[in-house]
Amino acid sequence: MRLHHVQISMPRGEEDEARRFYGEALGLQEVQKPPSLVGRGGCWFRAYDGETIVAEIHLGIDDPFSPARKAHPGLVCESLRELEATAERIGRGGYELSWAERDTFERYIRFHARDGFGNRVEVMTPTARK
Repeated sequence: MRLHHVQISMPRGEEDEARRFYGEALGLQEVQKPPSLVGRGGCWFRAYDGETIVAEIHLGIDDPFSPARKAHPGLVCESLRELEATAERIGRGGYELSWAERDTFERYIRFHARDGFGNRVEVMTPTARK
């Protein structure tokens, strides 16, 4: 068994904001939803390792909307350089970002961010093994 995707809620009509955070700031690639699901709203994003899909996030409409304050996807960057570049893009986008728990998860460096709807996202990279 493997994980196919994580679903995150978003408010109706806010797809452009989802693209700004998940596409531009986080660096994921938007993919087309299947024709049978397009009418529901929302949008889907993927990360690739070459041609292999390594992460997929589906943003779906939740009416009424309430952000996930604790539940979150955890995304892994390949290097500290990639992690810091991702944090820089998120910060430049004006999104909430915190390194407060940077070294609190053994063998990882991480930060937490909030998308434009208040949902939590964790981004991390493995530390060098000793």
